[in-house]
Amino acid sequence: MLVDTTICEMLSQACSCCKLSSGCCMEARPPLTKSRADILLAYGVSPSDIEFQGYRRLRLKPDGFCILLRDGKCTVHSIKPETCVAGPFTFDVKGSILQIFLKKPSICPMVEVLKQNEELYQNLFDLSVSKIMDLVSELPAEELAEIVKIEEPDTDLVAEIKMAKRAIGHANETVGLDQSK
Repeated sequence: MLVDTTICEMLSQACSCCKLSSGCCMEARPPLTKSRADILLAYGVSPSDIEFQGYRRLRLKPDGFCILLRDGKCTVHSIKPETCVAGPFTFDVKGSILQIFLKKPSICPMVEVLKQNEELYQNLFDLSVSKIMDLVSELPAEELAEIVKIEEPDTDLVAEIKMAKRAIGHANETVGLDQSK
């Protein structure tokens, strides 16, 4: 599934203001479902760019950046992994609850742009939740268990979503927290 062009344009504009020089791609090891890996491979990504270390993920270049970052840009922007699409939103899973977190502006300057544009925030939040739900529902349980061990410091909890049986099917209930900034 391609990322909506309008959202891509808005996010690209927000990222162009970033002073971290593709910092979100530094040490980024986005998890890949089998279907996402198949999409990337069909697009021309080399099988050697994908590794398995507890979960299927993209490799890093020797400089520590994502293997798919070239000249400061993602080479697979329209089909990039779900967590890359989610951008400053990240997640954890606690039982049947999917927790959505927003990184702090010190980690991702895009957060300030999102907080100033309610429509952009809501569009990215909705897209992020959808992509994260897709990811969580497709990953094998043992890979998801490895992923949720990864610490995500400097984040704020912005939503909790009740999932049916470890995200088999899609969430239909958001509980407990204000989703708007």
